[in-house]
Amino acid sequence: MKRRSTLSLCVALMVALLAPLAARQQQPPPPKPFEPVSGMAGKDVVWVPTPPEVVEKMLDMAKVTPKDFVVDLGSGDGRNVIAAAKRGAKAIGFEYNPDMVELSRKIAKEAGVADKVTFVQGDMYEAQFSEATVLALFLLPANLEKLKDKILALKPGTRVVMNTFTVDGWEADETDRVGGDCSSWCQVLLHYVPARVAGAWKGEGTELSLTQEFQKVSGTITTGGKPVTIENGRLRGDQFTFTAAGTTYTGRVESEGKRISGTASGAAPRKWSVTR
Repeated sequence: MKRRSTLSLCVALMVALLAPLAARQQQPPPPKPFEPVSGMAGKDVVWVPTPPEVVEKMLDMAKVTPKDFVVDLGSGDGRNVIAAAKRGAKAIGFEYNPDMVELSRKIAKEAGVADKVTFVQGDMYEAQFSEATVLALFLLPANLEKLKDKILALKPGTRVVMNTFTVDGWEADETDRVGGDCSSWCQVLLHYVPARVAGAWKGEGTELSLTQEFQKVSGTITTGGKPVTIENGRLRGDQFTFTAAGTTYTGRVESEGKRISGTASGAAPRKWSVTR
């Protein structure tokens, strides 16, 4: 009986010692940290990261400074926003994937710019960004088409810099391409949001009838009773230039889009102004 009791005690002790080990072996391993993968599907777009050198080129072309407020729609891992913050700018990214948002915040903290950036989890089409001075985007034309009206409503002169794609029908004011080791998604397109000038304008001795397609302007100018076709009409933010009958007109759209005033060069340079 004594030997049997000792054996039972040993067995019980062994079971007690091995039980925690067995329990640990049965538990699932802890989840791995989230790691985004290029081509990963999202709500509206597939995530493809912008190459770092393209990010820097985008911000260079937009001339981002500490005075800017930079916005990225579909901000992914936050690289555009964080790069802008490293230049001293205030920046915000809108991203639907909550894991991406948390990753962006982690990277921003590690980069020492958490105080300059904000990441908002939500639908980019619902985002409010009317105060932006720069948009830094990598979206498909179909996505940009849905955002077009909000972009056009931004203050004239707002810089919109894009990787590879733009809105169908828009012509970039500046383009560049990153070379070297960059093999894909390497083209950068910069747009300046144009003032809206389509319609009829009148002033002392001058009338304009204008149509507009983004920054391109066409129409007629009347200065001596006979309409003359406008050529090379173009807006760069609120700066407006065109030629007509050998005269070059330069002007600025003022008073919240209700007045244009400037100078007409030619044989007899003069000032001109029109209002809606």
